[in-house]
Amino acid sequence: MITATTARNALIGVLLASAAVPVPVLAQAVVAGPSNATAPDIGSPEIVVLGTRRLDRTLTDSASPVDIITSSELQTQPSANVIDVLKDIVPSFFVGQNTISDASTFVRAPSLRGLPADEVLVQLDGKRFNRSALVQVYTGGDTGLSFGSQGSDLSSIPSIAIKSLQVLREGATAQYGSDAIAGVLNFGLRDNKTGFEAIARYGQYYDHGDGRSKDIQANLGLSLGDRGFVNISGEYSDDGQTIRNSTRPIALIFAQQNPGLASQLPNYPDPVQTFGSSPTHGWKTIVNAGYDVTDNSRLYVFGNAAQSFTNESFNYRSPISGTAVDVSGVSHGLGANGSFNTIYLTPCPAGNVTCPAGGFVSNGQTFNFTSIYPAGFTPRFLGKNTELYGAVGYKGHLDSGFTYDVSVNTSRNSLDLSMYNSLSPTYGPQSQTSFNFGSLIQKETDVNLDLSYPLNIGLYSPLTIAAGAEYRHEDYTQTVGDVQSYGAGPYTAAFPLYRQLIPGLYTRDGTSSGQSPGASGYGGTSPAAAGTFGQNSYAIYGDLEADIVKALSVGVAGRYEHYNNFGGDFVYKVNALYKLSDAFSVRGTVGTGFHAPSPGQSNDQILTTNFVAGNQVQTGTYANSSPIAQYYGARTLGPEKSYNYGAGFVVKPLRALTVTVDGYSIYVKNRIGITQNFTVTAADIAAQPALLSVGQGGAVNYFTNGFNSVTQGIDVVGSYRMGLLEPGDLNLTLAYNFNRSRVTSVDKITARGQTVNILSDAQIVDVAHLAPAHRVVLTGNFTHDRFSVLARVNYYSSWVDAVDYPIVNAAGYPIGQVFKDKATADLDVGYDVTKFLTLSVGGTDIFNTKPDRIAHVEGVNNIYPSTNSLSDGQVYPRSGGPFGINGGFWYVRAKVKF
Repeated sequence: MITATTARNALIGVLLASAAVPVPVLAQAVVAGPSNATAPDIGSPEIVVLGTRRLDRTLTDSASPVDIITSSELQTQPSANVIDVLKDIVPSFFVGQNTISDASTFVRAPSLRGLPADEVLVQLDGKRFNRSALVQVYTGGDTGLSFGSQGSDLSSIPSIAIKSLQVLREGATAQYGSDAIAGVLNFGLRDNKTGFEAIARYGQYYDHGDGRSKDIQANLGLSLGDRGFVNISGEYSDDGQTIRNSTRPIALIFAQQNPGLASQLPNYPDPVQTFGSSPTHGWKTIVNAGYDVTDNSRLYVFGNAAQSFTNESFNYRSPISGTAVDVSGVSHGLGANGSFNTIYLTPCPAGNVTCPAGGFVSNGQTFNFTSIYPAGFTPRFLGKNTELYGAVGYKGHLDSGFTYDVSVNTSRNSLDLSMYNSLSPTYGPQSQTSFNFGSLIQKETDVNLDLSYPLNIGLYSPLTIAAGAEYRHEDYTQTVGDVQSYGAGPYTAAFPLYRQLIPGLYTRDGTSSGQSPGASGYGGTSPAAAGTFGQNSYAIYGDLEADIVKALSVGVAGRYEHYNNFGGDFVYKVNALYKLSDAFSVRGTVGTGFHAPSPGQSNDQILTTNFVAGNQVQTGTYANSSPIAQYYGARTLGPEKSYNYGAGFVVKPLRALTVTVDGYSIYVKNRIGITQNFTVTAADIAAQPALLSVGQGGAVNYFTNGFNSVTQGIDVVGSYRMGLLEPGDLNLTLAYNFNRSRVTSVDKITARGQTVNILSDAQIVDVAHLAPAHRVVLTGNFTHDRFSVLARVNYYSSWVDAVDYPIVNAAGYPIGQVFKDKATADLDVGYDVTKFLTLSVGGTDIFNTKPDRIAHVEGVNNIYPSTNSLSDGQVYPRSGGPFGINGGFWYVRAKVKF
């Protein structure tokens, strides 16, 4: 069994050995980036196309830190989801498992270097990839580093279509536009003219044999005569559900009290709700084509289409209350869900003064949702995600070296949301049990012109002059859901009850319990929130790069970008590389950047369900231009601005060994977040009747610019290739990342007698500690004749979740639960049965490592011995942590290639 301490010591030893030179410690460490998944062939260095306009840059002479992940590395991963592949091999890339996190389970929001998904620019073959339709408004730890963001959905890209992934580990807004604060991911597409390749994989998790996963991928290259090609990639995957929790204690109590109804508990005999991976299936394709119109010019076109279906468990709604004793011997009440409160159906007789209008008679004419769900219910949330992306362009060069590229790309991403096994409590007997919540749609169109020319002005190399322009248009749309999914029915408000004494004479008999509006679990889009919201921008840029002398390369870039709704911004970038010798170079970067608020962030409006003391409470996130947000002090969103600084060096002490060390410091101001909750009162509803959809006691928040942060870290990447057991080859790569973000200031907003922060103290803790501060990825790839072995060890330092597990110190400040450092190991063994067929067996997390279990803290994390879990059945952290809670996974894979 590999322990975290053993793995850490071994990896530190390899790191020091592979560096082969003294490595100075930077005073301020910086952020993390990906690893060179597979080292380039000796004598055939990988060409870098990211972060530069020159065509002769390689990994070791690039002034910008760039990592290249090859197609073979991506294809050896067992996951069909690119986002999980990157999580395992890119040290500074973080994404939660998202076990129960509303719509964020359907579009998981990653983080690079501790910064949110929409501060990372994603490209397909050098063209901007579109955002997802989902704006991340879920408030749990799952989205702690990307809360409020609207980034790209990487899961729509089939891994077999990728020729290589280049990761730029520095800010590049001046070169590529808004969002490139943390870095750039460029997925280069396969362009082979011939050949067929297919991969079939089956696997499942060790625990319970669940999470059965099936995946089929194929790639076909076709030639268009001597001048063109069409390359087609496709993938179908089907991933089953995993369960890594116990049932709820209240469900056990229900089964004991009602043995005849036990089999009607949701998911029986499994836990009544599920913390684990949600079942998902779907397909994805990419077509890439090019045709040489002349010897020096090409017409190109490529597109991506994908669709996925996910079925997520929500929290169980109990029809009964009960008490349970925790491991400390303290008894706690476990409340019934408010949906099961009795609803009175008989209104007061018209004109009766002792039972006035608006009151109801407390007689036997009642309704209770136990008639539909006698053992309670667990809503199932469905997400259908559809991606359509297309790009067409024409590029070429003249004999003088002048290059041009003009292109248009357009896209549409949609997320259709629905639910079953639920109810809309305010509609009582007329309630639906399934709902359509409407669709979220993101459309984008980009038009680009890129030009470059090498000019000889007496420097060591020609001066590469690049310039270009871009026009962008975005539309964000919300469509209307079912009325009951968002509406407030006849039983919303609490009303007075009257008991009949004699015919015609009534007396007051208390007050009913008002129900929470909207569907139980989520809220559909109302007509007031529905609509299409657009945003236009244009940009111009200029870029100069040259080798001033043989040893010194310098690049300067500037960009002006103007938006129709908040104006313009100018950003710049300067970087340089100086070769002290053939074996040692230093490099550095200074630049500014920005992230423009998306139409989705400016106009998103949605209702989600939270529980307070077992009762359903609606939380409404409103567009900051809406009357409700304005009522609570909202102001127009503006851009986030960043200041990036980097310094590092490249060492090549041996022909086969390369080590890079790069430090970063990124300061981001006016970051976009979501306010803490304003509590809705009866007076608020009277002033803003639209608040009835949230209800008294509900909560309201909205997007705003409201905090600043600093992210600092360091990346160390080493690669070494050697011959071993001739004709074998051993390729070793190591990537270490230290990363730490810190919130430096947070705004407060005062409105309607309430003062709230933009971020809670627990969120501030999670920004700094939700992702491990230290990550190490050590990969060894050995090939010999027909055999190949890929082994990888991932080390994760300790991390904290303070939002989901609000433990406080003696001063009352949240510190959260600390989850200890861990190491996981992956192994893949392949054998070429013939030159056309390769069979592989392997596993991820082969020693079945999981995060620490949730610790018992009285009054905060109450663990019950009846289930050895929290009251909702949680055993492991709900976000999954940095490597998930599913544990070990084995697989078999067959690959054919012609």
